[in-house]
This record gives sequence, structure tokens and C-alpha cells, in this order.
Amino acid sequence: MKVAVIGVGNIGKIHCRYYSENPDVELVAVCDLIPERAKAMADLYGCKAYEDMHLMLEKEEIDIVSVATAGEENGGDHYEPAVLAIEAGKDVLVEKPISNNIEHARALVQLARKKGVRLVSNLNHRFVPAAYKGKELIEKDELGTLLFLNMKLTIQNPQESSPWFHLRALHPHSVDVMRYFAGDIKRVQAFMTKAPGREIWSTASINMEFESGAVGHLTGSYDMAGRHPIEYCEVAGNKGRFIIDNVYENFTFYPHASDELLVLRNSIMSGVGSFQETFKNRLNHFIQQVKEGVAPEDMEASGAHALAGQEVIEAAIQSHLTNGAVVDVPKLGEEITL
Repeated sequence: MKVAVIGVGNIGKIHCRYYSENPDVELVAVCDLIPERAKAMADLYGCKAYEDMHLMLEKEEIDIVSVATAGEENGGDHYEPAVLAIEAGKDVLVEKPISNNIEHARALVQLARKKGVRLVSNLNHRFVPAAYKGKELIEKDELGTLLFLNMKLTIQNPQESSPWFHLRALHPHSVDVMRYFAGDIKRVQAFMTKAPGREIWSTASINMEFESGAVGHLTGSYDMAGRHPIEYCEVAGNKGRFIIDNVYENFTFYPHASDELLVLRNSIMSGVGSFQETFKNRLNHFIQQVKEGVAPEDMEASGAHALAGQEVIEAAIQSHLTNGAVVDVPKLGEEITL
């Protein structure tokens, strides 16, 4: 299968690297508005460089397009290239958020469904052995009925762009992990604050109720030093609970009826030796599903999943704007036809 990467900044470079290492695909083209950047990647990986995506789609035989552009709130430039790729009938992976504009995100999911193509997002935090183990235990009923989830995702990001930069750029990951374990989120309540010297809402506390009846909480911040663990996830049911430390590093399961714990520690044998390798896991999984002919609606971390996470984030923003009021999260069927 032939792959093209749109946008080869820091994240796009990671996409190029791991596609080039995957034996099932060939990186045939890169496209970037900065010609020097595109040429550097093309020279490195022996592919074609383009500044114009229309021209690239016209001239190159391409099966899969990776959209790794940036823009406002890290998602402002995702919509147009994703639309072009979907309209051309390509399978598409879009960096998170699939768009910082909720109307554009809804439109992308609608368009992909109409065209019958696969649309997925790089929600790479779920593509790690620790998350797989947690999902396995839930599906085996080892946790019983889920009762609560606690999630924390904090990094240091001093950028001052928009009031909602922290929410829309960072928390597609944390909301997706929570939804991966506990399903759809029904309603939210959010409170936010600004660290000293900040103009944006850089720290947030979000309460959640899941459709299942479980409850949850997300703490997020752009004000934490990056040298410490960035992510913590706790999932608890009436039979047991598990904790994942720092995305992929440690997993501990605490069964209520036993003094013995199940502990998994990351090692070089797990396939995740660094955070960047979570990208490798995610891209390889996408390629494998395309290779196996998985139906668009059955793709993991699909555009619809990414949209569901964005709906939660937009509801949290609305809650903050209404003095912490509880806000219902739109169901996908209420906003778009899937």
C-alpha cells in the first residue's frame, strides 16, 4: 500500500519514520507548504516532495493519507487536507484533534461515511500493552460493574494561543482513554483556572457521567514540568480496579477478593521503549486493519471515536462558560448520521 504524509513538521516526521519502517507500505510522497521541509523528508526517505496536495493526488498513486498538519489549537489545518483525501477515496489518518472546530469534525465523519472510506485518528495513548491489558480485564469481567474512573494528563506547554488551546489540543487523548475503558460519556461539568501569568484556561477539572452509570473525573494542565510522569489512569469496579502510570510504563490490577496483585512493567520486549513508539504502535495497527479489510465503521480509534471525544471537550467548554453548569454531551446520532 502506498502512503503520503501531509504536513512534515515535528509530528509528520514521526509519521514518515514509522511508515518507512513498515514492510506493508511504501512512503511515496510528502506534502508541505514549506518546500524546504518537504524536500528534506523526500530526500531522507526517497519519495516525492509536493507543496500542492491537489497536484500530489493527481500525479501519485496513493492508498492512504496521513494528515499531520498543525494550525490553531493543533487542529485548525486538518480539515481541508482531510476533505481532499476523503473526496479522492483514500483511507485517512488524521492527527488529533481531527479538527478544533466541532462542525468540521462532524462534517469529516459524515463525509467519510458517505464515501465509504476509513477515517481514523492518532489517539495513540490507547495503543499500548497497559491499555490492552486493562481492556482485556474489563471484557473478562475481572473488574465487575465499572463504578469510577480517575484520569490525569498534565504537561508543560507555555504557548498562549486561544482560550481553549489546552482543552482542544491535549485532551482528545485523555477523553479517548476514558471512553476506551468505559464507553460513551453522557454529561459533564467543568471548572478551569489560569496559572500565574497565563491568559488561557491552562488547568481544568472535569466531572463526567458515563452512559453506563459510572462516574469519572479528569484533571488536565498545561502548567506541569515535563520531567515528571504526565499521565495517570485509574479504573475501578465492584470486583477490582487497575492503575496505569505514565501512559505505558506500569500497570497494576487490584482484585478486591485477593491479596495478590497483577503487575506489568514496561520493558524493551513490550514494543514501547519510548513515548514516540506509541506512534509506531498506532500507525502499524492502522495499516494492519486496512490490510485485513476491516470495515470503516469497525476501525479502532476511528473518526467517529475522535468526534465523540471532541463532543465531550466542547461540552466541558460550554459548562465552564455557564458557571459550571452540567452539560449534556450530544450523542453521535443526534448530531450526525452514521
